[in-house]
Amino acid sequence: MTAHPISETVASLMPRAKAELAELVAFQSVADPAQFPKSECEAAANWVADALRAEDFQDVALLDTPDGTQSVYGFLPGPAGAPTVLLYAHYDVQPPLDESAWLSPPFELTERDGRWFGRGAADCKGGFIMHLLAVRALKANGGVPVSVKVIAEGSEEQGTGGLERYAEAHPDLLTADTIVIGDTGNFRVGLPTVTATLRGMTMLRVTLDTLEGNLHSGQFGGAAPDALAAMIQLLASLRAEDGTTTVDGLATDADWEGLQYPEAEFRADAKVLDGVELIGTGTVADRIWARPAVTVIGIDCPPVVGATPSLQATARAQISLRVPPGQDAAEATQLLTAHLKAHAPWGARVAVEQVGQGQAFRADISSPAYTSMAQAMEAAYPGEKMQSSGMGGSIPLCNTLATLYPEAEILLIGLSEPEAQIHAVNESVSPEELERLSVAEALFLQNYAESKRA
Repeated sequence: MTAHPISETVASLMPRAKAELAELVAFQSVADPAQFPKSECEAAANWVADALRAEDFQDVALLDTPDGTQSVYGFLPGPAGAPTVLLYAHYDVQPPLDESAWLSPPFELTERDGRWFGRGAADCKGGFIMHLLAVRALKANGGVPVSVKVIAEGSEEQGTGGLERYAEAHPDLLTADTIVIGDTGNFRVGLPTVTATLRGMTMLRVTLDTLEGNLHSGQFGGAAPDALAAMIQLLASLRAEDGTTTVDGLATDADWEGLQYPEAEFRADAKVLDGVELIGTGTVADRIWARPAVTVIGIDCPPVVGATPSLQATARAQISLRVPPGQDAAEATQLLTAHLKAHAPWGARVAVEQVGQGQAFRADISSPAYTSMAQAMEAAYPGEKMQSSGMGGSIPLCNTLATLYPEAEILLIGLSEPEAQIHAVNESVSPEELERLSVAEALFLQNYAESKRA
């Protein structure tokens, strides 16, 4: 780190940041009451609101969004005539998955090997702490030179669109000159990166029914249609033999122009087992940033332990389809739905339910705010130049904000670099990245304010 006063202030605040992130990680704020109590999300929302009030934010409010969750809003006025910057993060998290596979409790921030482990540490509770650190550093060094709005979403991981619908119904609330989305990440630790594109997504549940009830596999197997076998065959139709996504009518041949992802580095980051091939064709960047990708994220079926020799009458699966920039998510939803209905074998009855959808996003990295961010990142990461990359994940709110506020510049940064293992077991955050990105965000706000005065 440099000897810049902002850097020194952020460094001094890191012990407090760790303690606060531990408090925030402790909330089991999975926005699905079928998995965790809704009270956990409500408690996390109140924690975020209290943290904003402690930093003198005004109009702090818990917004009841249409999907039954709460987003937290606050406003910190800057000098007269200063531009307004909206800082975004989300406090909801993915479920911990197999808790027995965690090396430490998922909702207990634990330091190990120079990283802080816990669900949400990087995605995206750490992003909210990053915003707090930037604001605190500026307050300790002459004041915050812009007006700051903060919005912390409560259901981003569910893709249920609560904040998008709320923003559309209250378009004046989140108006800003520039928006910083703190929910992406550096290409790798130590390499400052802004995200140029995000894939969109659609989430569907498909149910197959073949029988009135389960049957004895010895008495009826071989002629009676098994719904689970039908589901396996249907899901297999979504990929070619090489693993390429194959949804009827959906293009899968786009190329990525820009920062490339060497295959050896990707294999290491993804922890692909020796001898196991990558799937798809084209460069790694093509496959994860420029092309659609289908994933079966859940199947309802009998577990191996306790399984009985039965033919299944019903089977259900949840399917995620990542949609790259240039493809419309609604159209992709229609194509995927049509594919599922057309490829169900043996005349199985098909029901498809949409449970989430969000459009892809492409940022304008030639905009003036990116110049301010490039200067800030170069100062926060001495010897490194800001890079731009794609990101395979989705942040549906980005397109909503771009539509509502077409003049606003949108920048995407964050803590979710490959080692963070977001959405997987043993998620973690690099405290060095948290420190440096907090410095970068604070310096960006200073640079941006100066550019607007020039």
